[in-house]
Amino acid sequence: MRPATSPSDPAACCQTASDTALTLRASRGESMAIEAIMRRYNRLLFRSARGVVADDAEAQDVVQETYLRAFSTLASFRGNCALGTWLARIAINVALDAQRKRQRCVPIDHSQDFGNEPALEHMMAFNAPANAAPEAQVERGQMRAVLQRAIDSLPPMYRSVFILRAVQEMSVDETAACLQVSAEVVKTRYLRSRSMLRDALGAQIEAHAHEVYAFAGARCDAVVAHVLAQLQHQGRIRPGSPG
Repeated sequence: MRPATSPSDPAACCQTASDTALTLRASRGESMAIEAIMRRYNRLLFRSARGVVADDAEAQDVVQETYLRAFSTLASFRGNCALGTWLARIAINVALDAQRKRQRCVPIDHSQDFGNEPALEHMMAFNAPANAAPEAQVERGQMRAVLQRAIDSLPPMYRSVFILRAVQEMSVDETAACLQVSAEVVKTRYLRSRSMLRDALGAQIEAHAHEVYAFAGARCDAVVAHVLAQLQHQGRIRPGSPG
């Protein structure tokens, strides 16, 4: 068996590494692994936070705090669920904590659900017509803005499910794991959220849903820089660790 060759580009190696490998390296304080995890999951955590809070800047603060908590307790991650799920749970709890500190009531438990919702998700299909012409760039931007405002108007217990299911495109089981509720609760809330949005926005809702709450560019870079600086200050990154 030939010995493995050393990668010529450590950053590129981190980008393709498994979550397990990155977690092990991040727990040793390797800044490249920490950065790779953040860039891999920034969008998921931002969207998870926005399901609870209704402000982009506050959601960004939640993402930063989530990483600081996660990287300081990485040894507690046992791999019983996906790394993204574990991080999303932390983000949701951080967002709820932030809301409680501001004395904002954010009910997300199933006791607040409406009692007479249909049980089958396919009963409210939102498929756009197959022969619909592609939207012009400006029209797509306008639709994203309208859709995001409509989603923001949903109560958090429904907004969180809709964002994870329609925006992040998670499965029912993945969404249930992140929110720590049952699959049936997820299905009911998803149906309810779609019902709330359908009359105003019609069939275009889910055709454009995956494009909203983007988290890239300057915001992504700002979170990475802030968390790395804090971890460096806390001594959680090894001296001389590549970064």
